[in-house]
Amino acid sequence: MRIFSTTHRPARGFLLLEVVLAMGIFALAATGFTLALQNAADASDMAAREMQVTRMLQSSLDAAISIPVLEEGETSEKLEEREMEIVTLYEKMEEMENVDGQLLQDMWRITVTAYFFQGNTELSRTAVTWRYGRMYQP
Repeated sequence: MRIFSTTHRPARGFLLLEVVLAMGIFALAATGFTLALQNAADASDMAAREMQVTRMLQSSLDAAISIPVLEEGETSEKLEEREMEIVTLYEKMEEMENVDGQLLQDMWRITVTAYFFQGNTELSRTAVTWRYGRMYQP
């Protein structure tokens, strides 16, 4: 004799809800991962650009130092392929002393500045050195 016959039927609609919820969580995780990858790529691009600018500054500074006869003034070089402008300023130092207090004559300050764009922002980096004016003269 049976009192109650209970057959357990699964509730309908829960499987669809579980799938939709799982897809939503996966979409959030994938979006976060994509944003993290994009930020890493942007940081890598910025580091590569900074390295390029540093190399260009060093190269321009080496070229400016090796000029046999220095003259006061400013030179400018546009590097279209790198979207950069290099400005070199030559200044004669009137009174410069060494650590012993002796006056150093014919000393020059050479300043090289690179102007470039990072995204939509114009940036600049500068390198400065000093040189004895008659360094490459006989």
